[in-house]
Amino acid sequence: MSDSQLNVALYGIGLEAYWPQFAGLKERLEGYLREAAHHVEKCGASIVSLNLVGTPQMSREAGDRCRATNADLLIIYITTYALSNTVLPMVQRAGIPVLLLNLQPTAAIDYAAFNQLPDRTAMTGEWLAYCSACPVPEITNVLTRADIPFHQIIGILNDTATWHEVSEWIAAARVKKLLTNNRLGLLGHYYSGMLDIVTDLTQVSITFGTHIEHLEVDELSALRSEVTEVEIERCIATFHNDFDIQPDCTAEELARAARTSIALDRFVGKHDLHSLAYYYKGSGIPANEDTMSSIILGTSLLTARGIPVAGEYEVKNALAMKIIDSFGAGGSFTEYYAIDFVRDHVLMGHDGPGHIAIAETKTKVRPLTVYHGKVGRGLSVEMSVKHGPVTLLSVAEDRTHGFKFVIAQGQSVPGQTLHIGNTNSHYAFPIGAKSFVESWNEQGPAHHCAVGIGHIAGKLSKLARLLQIPFVQIC
Repeated sequence: MSDSQLNVALYGIGLEAYWPQFAGLKERLEGYLREAAHHVEKCGASIVSLNLVGTPQMSREAGDRCRATNADLLIIYITTYALSNTVLPMVQRAGIPVLLLNLQPTAAIDYAAFNQLPDRTAMTGEWLAYCSACPVPEITNVLTRADIPFHQIIGILNDTATWHEVSEWIAAARVKKLLTNNRLGLLGHYYSGMLDIVTDLTQVSITFGTHIEHLEVDELSALRSEVTEVEIERCIATFHNDFDIQPDCTAEELARAARTSIALDRFVGKHDLHSLAYYYKGSGIPANEDTMSSIILGTSLLTARGIPVAGEYEVKNALAMKIIDSFGAGGSFTEYYAIDFVRDHVLMGHDGPGHIAIAETKTKVRPLTVYHGKVGRGLSVEMSVKHGPVTLLSVAEDRTHGFKFVIAQGQSVPGQTLHIGNTNSHYAFPIGAKSFVESWNEQGPAHHCAVGIGHIAGKLSKLARLLQIPFVQIC
């Protein structure tokens, strides 16, 4: 079963006592359930179960089936009034996140037509087809008392807004599943003195389900020594295809970067890594310094193909980048550079790898004679994030829940950037640059965050709720 395939158990609930009382009601509700299934499948999920549950026994069987089929998300379509004991056994046995659909067949009852029905029984049957809201307080009361998290959508069966919201929940559940299968490699050690980026790795695994793999720079250096000249030539050709290589990049530096890029690919494959955080001075051992000072092009290519790499051993930001990338929005490493008070912009970027797939133009490669604050010299990447809507995500510590999400939406906008061989962009925020920086800082995140294209705060907030951690949206 694919790590990216989301398996949804979809059940309708009703009350079996109604079926013999109201002719056609059960069949009508089953039709609504089929419509819901069609919409869920259009959201990209695979449906593993589909029935109308009307008794506690059926509820137990549904819960057992959820567990047996490895469902990732349980969607309960409340079609009419249903007893809470037709929900609790299912949810308890399933043991997976629960989404309650409180959906009417249309926006309102046609009161005039309703009151023209031939008898009270027909009227009651018609009313029950609109009665999805009625049992929700009963169900949520029981789930709350059982300490079982739930999420709900209130709306209309065939309304676009309803299924947009469902699609966000499905996307969030898919990313949650990806995080539980994520193998995060840690290469080297923290940048000395950056207290904000130090984190509890056990809590990372507890909260996100992510596996942590501790790795040695010596192994990567050893892999570099095995790379052939023919492989280096092919890799340099790839560099010229994927990057805008500037004329002052020497053949020697391109060959160094190519050797490391090839070794990185083998390293990542050997350890089955899905994300990576690294930092290593490499001082005192020339082979390791050579490795770590030539890593930026290779890590940028890895990031662009869905294996995000965070510099400065920023574990939390490797997670943030992985999350944004898993939503299909990119996820590039960034931090404040400066505030442009004239234009009301925040300049943000970082040295090291960039997500070249979300660059405004082809990413430039420039040589640096010194890496500021780091050992060595070599090639670096320079890019700006595509102009248009963007979302920032910080995975920040939370004393009660371990972690929380800090989220902001803004715009990547045109503006003069710094030609320093680093990623850098101008960002505008709806609350203004000063208020954004102040509000973001108040949440106490580390100084790094991830930036992706598009506005995806809705998906990120739903992922936070599935992970049972807080989230704060700044703007």
